[in-house]
Amino acid sequence: MNYSKDEVLQYIREDDVKFIRLAFCDVFGRQKNVSILADELERAFETGIAIDGSAIRGFGDEARSDLFLHPDPETLMPLPWRPEHGKVVLMYSRITRPDGSVFSCDTRSLLIHAIRKAQETGLRFTFGAEQEFYLFELDEKGNATATPFDRASYMDIAPDDRGENVRREICLTLEQMGIQPESSHHEEGPGQNEIDFRYSDALNAADNVMTFQNVVKTVARRYGLAADFSPKPLKDCPGNGFHINISVNGNDSSELFRQMMAGILAHIREMTLFLNPIKESYQRFGFHKAPKYISWSSENRSQLIRIPAAFGEYRRCELRSPDPCANPYLAYALLIYAGIDGIRNKLTLPDPADLNLFTAGPEILKQFDALPSDLTEAKELAKQSPFIKEHISQAILDIYTR
Repeated sequence: MNYSKDEVLQYIREDDVKFIRLAFCDVFGRQKNVSILADELERAFETGIAIDGSAIRGFGDEARSDLFLHPDPETLMPLPWRPEHGKVVLMYSRITRPDGSVFSCDTRSLLIHAIRKAQETGLRFTFGAEQEFYLFELDEKGNATATPFDRASYMDIAPDDRGENVRREICLTLEQMGIQPESSHHEEGPGQNEIDFRYSDALNAADNVMTFQNVVKTVARRYGLAADFSPKPLKDCPGNGFHINISVNGNDSSELFRQMMAGILAHIREMTLFLNPIKESYQRFGFHKAPKYISWSSENRSQLIRIPAAFGEYRRCELRSPDPCANPYLAYALLIYAGIDGIRNKLTLPDPADLNLFTAGPEILKQFDALPSDLTEAKELAKQSPFIKEHISQAILDIYTR
């Protein structure tokens, strides 16, 4: 909503806001927050709010555990599911050491740095997200089961699609929070759904992904369901993808656009660990429209990168390999750096692969490099990569490759 600090303080005073959630995430993109009372917000803006970093996975040990959260006033949003009186709002925060230096495992700050590097070279990247998730029934104790909420398939309608009302409430809630959904529908898997939202600048887009998952899980629980964003919830069914749509400088230059894509293709193998961070991520590749080979084409959903049919400002390249377990701040930062590298070095985009790689024979497939086959290979590629070592902290690399 692009509020200033003074506007936020005025809003808090005048709109009966009692609690502020200062949100952040660990290195794997798992959202965390601490709630403060409204009277503490001015102090939070001035000096930050202290937290114990040693209690958060990957943030360090007890020997150097003090960290400070600094709320970003531009990210203020209400939580519509909280009480009407004594409202609760959320702001995303950056993380520093006590001396004010940026915390090396703060991936949101890492993305901010990547955006600045792009701006220094005259580049502006925008991102859109498409995230898939399953809805599962709960048992009598409120724990998630492996029973899908319905048995519908791609773009089915009610009554077969039982998730229609859930998706509608998710979209309405996102609108109340200032996030604009573009479309929603049932996906191929039983109980599987997808909601896409409008592209925006990289930082807002990453914040929106974090907010989106929180809203989906919250609304699902209100319906007595569990939302599952893992890459392969059901063994023989489609996995959950996190399709990332990317453009550069409004795509005012087709040459920049092609060089950006070439940079992403050039670095995708070494980046895959951060786009697909868990063991189950690699069970998804090569099945049910999830890519396995490094290639691109227009409109073709068997490719790693496809160019969806669109015009003008809506023209994007869609990266189809990531899954929703990826930390969006880390993913977007690395994609920006790969795009910058492609543009700076004027990398040449290979010829498009205008064929179906899911049905192609081995003689054709051996012409293409493949994504890492498992988590172990992905870790080794990241550890050996000068590109990764240049653009993320050693602390984050060590945590991901242990």
